[in-house]
Amino acid sequence: MTSLDDRAVVILAGGTGGAKLADGLHRSLAPGALSVIVNTGDDVERHGLLVMPDHDAVMYLLAGLADQERGWGLVDETWSTIEMLARYGEETWFRLGDRDFGTHLARSRRIADGERLTIACLALQRALGVATRVLPMSDDPVRTSVRTADGWLTFQDYFVRQRQEPTAIGVRFDGADEATPTPEVLAAIEAASLIVIGPSNPIVSIAPILAIGRLREALAQARAAGTRVFAVSPIIGGRALKGPADRMLASLGHDVSAVGVARIYAGLVDLFLLDTVDADLAPPIERLGMRAASLDTVMDDEHARARLAGQLLALR
Repeated sequence: MTSLDDRAVVILAGGTGGAKLADGLHRSLAPGALSVIVNTGDDVERHGLLVMPDHDAVMYLLAGLADQERGWGLVDETWSTIEMLARYGEETWFRLGDRDFGTHLARSRRIADGERLTIACLALQRALGVATRVLPMSDDPVRTSVRTADGWLTFQDYFVRQRQEPTAIGVRFDGADEATPTPEVLAAIEAASLIVIGPSNPIVSIAPILAIGRLREALAQARAAGTRVFAVSPIIGGRALKGPADRMLASLGHDVSAVGVARIYAGLVDLFLLDTVDADLAPPIERLGMRAASLDTVMDDEHARARLAGQLLALR
C-alpha cells in the first residue's frame, strides 16, 4: 500500500470546486498534513445564527456527511424546523435542514460564550472526526456584496434568493481592510511546502481571502522563501461546471477562460493547472510568468478527487 504524503499543504478554498479538491488532498495526505483556508465572505446570519456555507461545505465533505447529490448541506436531512419557521411567517428562502441547524446552534453558542470563530470551528471539526484543519480566513467579519443594476446585494441575497440571475457589475468585501488573518492561518502558511489556490470562483470565493492584506503578504513571503504556489482553473472549456464564475468573469470584464483566471493570479503563483481540454492555452498562460500544466480536472466522485490531488502533489 502506498504511504500517504506527509508534506504540509495549504489549500485556499470556497464553493464546490474548492471543497472537492480539499477532499481529494485530505484523502492523499497524512492525517493533519492539510490545512484548508476557507472564504468567510459568504457567511450570513439567519434566524439569529451564524451560517458559514463555505466552511461547512468543506467540513461536511471531509466528515463524509455532505449531500453530494444536492451539492450543499447534509445527507439524509429533514426540514421540520424550517417548515415551522415558515408557519410563523419567517423568511425561509435560505433553507437550512434540521441537522444543519444543530451545527449553527453549536457554533453560535460557542461564539456567544466568547470563543474565537476559529476555535469554535475547530471544535466542531473535532467532534465530527475531521483531522484536517478547516480554518476561517479571519476571525474578523468580512462580507461579500454584489452590485447589480438595482444596487448592492448581500452575497446570499444575490446567490440564493435571486439565484444569481442579476448581472454582477461590481463586487466588494466589506471589512476586508480591517480584517487580519488568524495565528492559525499564518502558521499554516509558514509551515507549508505547497500552497494551492483551489478551483473556486476567483471573484467571490478566492478574492475575499486575498483581500486581507496581511494574508496576501504572508503568501508572498512564503513563496519568496521557496514554498511553491499552484492554482487550479475553475473554468473548463470556457465555462464553469457549477455556479456563476463564468458569468461574473464576463460581466466584470475578464476573459471567460483559463487564461482569464490565470491573469487574475499573475504574480501570485508558480504553476497554473488547467484541464486537458484547454491544453492549447498553456503558452499564453506561461507568458504571464507562470508555468502551466494540464490534467483531467473534473472531479465527479471521490476517486476522481483523490486522483487529481495525487497528480497535483506529484507536479514539480
